[in-house]
Amino acid sequence: MKIIQKLYQMFILGCQGNNLKTALERGLGGVIFFKDDIISSEDFKRLTAKLACQSEIVPFLSIDQEGGRVERTENIWGGKRYLSQKFAYEKGEEFLKVQTQMIADELKDYGINLNFAPCCDTNTNPKNPIIGERAFSCDPDEVIKGAEIVLGIYEENGIIPCIKHYPGHGDADCDSHLTLPTINLSLEEMEKTHIKPFKHLVKRGVDMVMVAHLHCTCFNEDVLPTSLSKNAIDYLRQDYDGVICSDDMVMQALDDFDNPCERAIRAGVNLFLYRYSDDKTIQVIEDIAKKSENDNTLQRCIEESYEKIIKLKQKYGLVSI
Repeated sequence: MKIIQKLYQMFILGCQGNNLKTALERGLGGVIFFKDDIISSEDFKRLTAKLACQSEIVPFLSIDQEGGRVERTENIWGGKRYLSQKFAYEKGEEFLKVQTQMIADELKDYGINLNFAPCCDTNTNPKNPIIGERAFSCDPDEVIKGAEIVLGIYEENGIIPCIKHYPGHGDADCDSHLTLPTINLSLEEMEKTHIKPFKHLVKRGVDMVMVAHLHCTCFNEDVLPTSLSKNAIDYLRQDYDGVICSDDMVMQALDDFDNPCERAIRAGVNLFLYRYSDDKTIQVIEDIAKKSENDNTLQRCIEESYEKIIKLKQKYGLVSI
């Protein structure tokens, strides 16, 4: 397989844009669906089935289906609605198990094989504009308990879970969709509260971790998002050998950084989310492919990421061993 095909495996693109079919033919790793892509159950099933057949390697067919305000199927008339992680967990472990099983059943019926959930942030800042009720708790030990329930059910149902948003978005006071938050805590403080759930869950054996666009001063004094930070990624790699995924790469937290995707690849990120499949996104991939032809370090990063992605797809039966 050519290096450009391996590179395309490292990307999950949205349906908005005119290049999705072409990207799938070139080896695109996956597709992510948002609420505007999901109007009716039957149309959505047809869409996922069609996309699954357009790539030589079965793509990740992915979604953010947490419950509460992050629920991508909300436009489906008569569809189920779910509580957010916080309120579901507060109703008790059995309620959380039942709700998660309902979500898993629904996602399997739609043809989804990857859910970007659960949130494993410890929500310590009551003014946090983006996490809030998406977190199980403000106590990291309770976050771990809730996350283990959700992870187990998705894994049992053949849906790849992705824990997010490493190293912890819970202390932020602004939204990384709009700007780059700064988390000004020592490494000791981060480990005690925010990193704790991630460290526990990667040792448990979770298959995918999403890294956030945050400036954490414990990893870099100079302003640099954790998604581009070799320090932050290397810290995670001390305990973890699985797939590291970016948060959406078109979020405004990255606006002030040149070539963010290439920088993140060099830092050790394996899989990239872009909500669009437009010309600009395709050009990002093609430019990195061209540069890698004469860059052994970049080429090695692509090879290593491809191997991790294929290994995960094999585990869940998306690729024959």
